[in-house]
Amino acid sequence: MSIPEYDIAGRKALLVGAARGIGKGVAQVLAEAGAEVAIASLNIRSAAAAASEITASGGKAVAFAADATKAGDMERLAREVLDRFGPLDVLVNCVGDALGKPVAKLPGQTGEGMTEEEWHAIVGVNLTPGFTMCRAFGPHLLGRGRGSVINISGVAAFRGAAGRTAYAAAKAGLVQFTQALALEWAPYGVRVNSIAPGSFPDPAQIPPGDFQQREQAAATRVPLRRIGKLREVGLLALYLASDASAYVTGQTWCIDGGASIA
Repeated sequence: MSIPEYDIAGRKALLVGAARGIGKGVAQVLAEAGAEVAIASLNIRSAAAAASEITASGGKAVAFAADATKAGDMERLAREVLDRFGPLDVLVNCVGDALGKPVAKLPGQTGEGMTEEEWHAIVGVNLTPGFTMCRAFGPHLLGRGRGSVINISGVAAFRGAAGRTAYAAAKAGLVQFTQALALEWAPYGVRVNSIAPGSFPDPAQIPPGDFQQREQAAATRVPLRRIGKLREVGLLALYLASDASAYVTGQTWCIDGGASIA
């Protein structure tokens, strides 16, 4: 028996930064659920490769290229997507990156502190795309009077870690951006939520040995004793993209095996 509120067949979703990792996992689940997906990445070849995997599995996907940290590039992407792909129902921001460096050089350590350029780069890639994406596509969703926006934040927004100051600050900023924008857009029927994943390494992006080490570390540090599966973030995104979450906005959902409360 199917549950109609979870049905997203025929809906259209754009995922920015979804050529790999968590974003790709979300795209695959939405496509499997029947949505048509558009994947945007900085590199058109990686976006096309991810789209090809979906179409090879029977889904519908197309690829676009854009730099999500640049407002002008996102404005161009909006024109291209709406012209070639059509009206959107779901908008997902999956852009992000991390850097492990202290703010200043630590006593007795050889590594240097973070540079101003590195700070701006990490804050820019984790926080700015939420703004540029919603600024570019907002008029379209608001004009339609419906839609679901999903930002991918991270548990670092709630639990900082040494050497991850820029990343944690940006992810926390994205959570607050999500809440504030949800209030702005609620009167117009557009919902804005975010997902805060914990450890979700992509086996296609890291050496097998490193992946195994991540698995072993999670067995002792994560309450549920394992790393996350990319598909699991996609299943949560499916809920937020569907009518099942029609009364949910401004929320951030942690999916981390309990790590954020341990």
